[in-house]
Amino acid sequence: MAAKNKKQSKAPVIHTFKWKGINRKGGKVSGELQALSVAEVRLELRKQGVNVSKVQKKAKPLFSFGDKVTPMDIAVISRQIATMLGAGVPLVQGLQLIAQSSQKPSARKLMSTISQEVATGTPLSQTLRGYPRYFDELYCDLVDAGEQSGALETIYDRISIYKEKSEALKSKIKKAMFYPAAVLAVAGVVTMLLLLFVIPQFKDIFEGFGAQLPAFTLFVLGISDLVQNYWYVVAGAVIAFIFLFKRAHRSSQKVRDNTDKFVLKIPVISTILDKAAVARFARTLSTTFAAGIPLVDALVSAAGASGNYVYRSAIQNVRTEVMAGMQMNVAMKTTNVFPDMVTQMVMIGEESGDLDGMLSKVADIYEQQVDDAVDALTSLLEPMIMVVLGVVVGGLIVAMYLPIFQLGSVIG
Repeated sequence: MAAKNKKQSKAPVIHTFKWKGINRKGGKVSGELQALSVAEVRLELRKQGVNVSKVQKKAKPLFSFGDKVTPMDIAVISRQIATMLGAGVPLVQGLQLIAQSSQKPSARKLMSTISQEVATGTPLSQTLRGYPRYFDELYCDLVDAGEQSGALETIYDRISIYKEKSEALKSKIKKAMFYPAAVLAVAGVVTMLLLLFVIPQFKDIFEGFGAQLPAFTLFVLGISDLVQNYWYVVAGAVIAFIFLFKRAHRSSQKVRDNTDKFVLKIPVISTILDKAAVARFARTLSTTFAAGIPLVDALVSAAGASGNYVYRSAIQNVRTEVMAGMQMNVAMKTTNVFPDMVTQMVMIGEESGDLDGMLSKVADIYEQQVDDAVDALTSLLEPMIMVVLGVVVGGLIVAMYLPIFQLGSVIG
């Protein structure tokens, strides 16, 4: 019986159909339409005055690039829902309009399915819980709070701000990490190419000199020989390390926790990650608390959103102390993790009864600090990376030309 109910509650599958026909003026028209069946497509087109000549299901491409529904897409969809609700558009109609206007087929299909489920009377929060890949527990809890309080429009405005700020923060962090990693990766590839293909050519030339080579040149030639003979061992070791680390990071909580501790000790980068964790904590707690979720429950969401074991543990300790009756700002001080400015602003928020407003200001301040820190890091790294590239590549070139310079001085 349970299996039967589960089968009945399964969401209908929406397909994309290609159609051709003739309109009221006798002109040939064609297009695409999303529906459950061919019959539904024909019925809809007949309402539009189109005499349908051909309808067929659109084949899925063998390879699909850029069609994945990303967190940024969810942020955009959330803003669209907030705008629709603010304009007085009924929820189901708004969801249908968003589905029709979506550029990505995957997003179109997702929103069409959600709108059909909501149209049957299923609460939006319950519908969204069926898609945990796109809507996490925090998102669904906020929507549920909005439905229970009758303030879904206000809640969705907060959700859209939260998602937009969160994705902007993620983008800044990725920018801080990607630039130096990409440049160093290119530098590594260039160095390997020089060691494998360019320096061996010089070695053949040097063998005909019949003279003692400089120590620096011999050192570089030795590295080149080592790389040529054992490059596959080095490459295999690097690939194996990355694979094993990713596997351990995915399966072991202890590895993830130790990694989180380690990254907070990396010079310069740790400052950005610290500020980002505080910003995520403050933004999440502000959004959930303002939505009417009890502080103790809101702290659970904030702990998960912080994105780092050190802060997650600290927030969990704060929650334990708050449950025991301690003020949150006092509990935050005892963790020795949060900056004094944050605890002071939380104290002011608790005393004034505007905790969510103060937390929102904390989030704004630290998000701006992250932005400034990323710009400063980029400005700092550019000359440093150029120096490193100059030393490595320039050193290899100098090592190869030293014997030539010495030979020229001897001949002179």
